[in-house]
Amino acid sequence: MDIRSLFVTRLYQARLADHGNPIDPEELEDECLGIAEDDEAGQDWCEENAFAGYTSYASLTDLPWRSPIFKEVVDALDKHVAEFAKDLQLDLDGRELKLEDIWINILPQGGIHTSHIHPHSVISGTTYVAMPEGASALKLEDPRSQMMMAAPTRLKDAREEMRQFIYVKPVVGDVLLWESFLRHEVPMNMSEEDRISVSFNYAWA
Repeated sequence: MDIRSLFVTRLYQARLADHGNPIDPEELEDECLGIAEDDEAGQDWCEENAFAGYTSYASLTDLPWRSPIFKEVVDALDKHVAEFAKDLQLDLDGRELKLEDIWINILPQGGIHTSHIHPHSVISGTTYVAMPEGASALKLEDPRSQMMMAAPTRLKDAREEMRQFIYVKPVVGDVLLWESFLRHEVPMNMSEEDRISVSFNYAWA
């Protein structure tokens, strides 16, 4: 008998500080909170769209230019993404994956990010700035789920690669990368403190 795994979905997890200069997480947290406080356009967008908490996704496109610490973050992310692209064996035809978007997420108690994908990018990811006790993990969904209409559920103790959903509990300073087609969400933050992260997309230049 020969049973193989086909069409593997990869998840990259590392420390942001594995590349570039170490970044003080408290300094990065202060910068995120300061930007959020000053970003009236982002605050207005969150209020108009009933978004619990704050995101700069719809308001700021220049974080690396606006903030030296975000420039350092991007310098490190560039190297992580290049490593992941090699692991994925992507044929980039001599070009590189380039940062397309980077934004701040601040989720208070009760805040969520509903299930979604990033259809116009190649690699997406998040680095974690504040993960208080009780903050929600990242929930990843098997990309084949929509095709499994008549399939039974998996056993509760199924091997990780066989499960329909995977919950990854990162810590401050971690960076997670995945291919942008992978559906993901952030369940409700049950902590009384803010869950703070910085998310990003890389596209094929």
